[in-house]
Amino acid sequence: MNERVVPEPQRRRRRPTKQGTVLSEQIIVETALRLVGQHGAEALTVRRLGAALGADPSALYRYFRNTDDLLLAIADELIGRAQHGWKSTGEWRTDLCELGLLVHASYQAHPQAALLAAHRTTGRDNEMRAVERILGVLRSAGFGDREAVRIYHAFVDQALAFAALDAAALALPAPAQVADLQVWQDRYGRLDASSYPHIAATAQLLATDMMSSGYPFALELLLDAVEARLPVRAGRRAESGSGALATRPVRTRVDRGRGPGRVGLGSG
Repeated sequence: MNERVVPEPQRRRRRPTKQGTVLSEQIIVETALRLVGQHGAEALTVRRLGAALGADPSALYRYFRNTDDLLLAIADELIGRAQHGWKSTGEWRTDLCELGLLVHASYQAHPQAALLAAHRTTGRDNEMRAVERILGVLRSAGFGDREAVRIYHAFVDQALAFAALDAAALALPAPAQVADLQVWQDRYGRLDASSYPHIAATAQLLATDMMSSGYPFALELLLDAVEARLPVRAGRRAESGSGALATRPVRTRVDRGRGPGRVGLGSG
């Protein structure tokens, strides 16, 4: 692709494609997600997208400057899907827990795309909406601006790092996934206790625990640490001067389990 994207008002294609589809940015992104999911990163080309859409590849220039521009749109779509149905409960810990798990699950649902997009910062609407929401949760809880930004950074990087790690595992061929997990039984489960006493003592627990993502428990640990930093003295105001009073939140535990991995969300 090149640098000749068409302004928004002129983008709409007057005639359907050969498959009867009227092109739009959303349709192109959804088709790209499907192709990447089926064929991996090599599917993200103008030629293959055009063929899948039943359109001349040059028509994609009307929507995206180049394939990297399309990749950012894909990344932003994953962020948007992670926020579908989310509503604030007013309890900061509950809200952050749900947002983190939703982000992680969104990337696990599209592991091949997650590998391409997990490290990108999109600067698009869905990402900006997510950044605003997370910061809003933290500032409303009573954290000052500097502390809210630092916690935001740690929260997002943790979620996206685990999302990328788990997506990489899910993107492996099925036999490789099974073989990797079987190592905990076949290799670690048979180690000599005299040489590896701690592994031998916990081998069965390891084999069971490594079957699922470590993210839910890691998120719980992070939220415990965040809670410990929350200003709790009555009447203490946040650093921002917003007037928000700190209160001790209701604790929310995180259920263990692997979701259905770092686009930007402004992470660094």
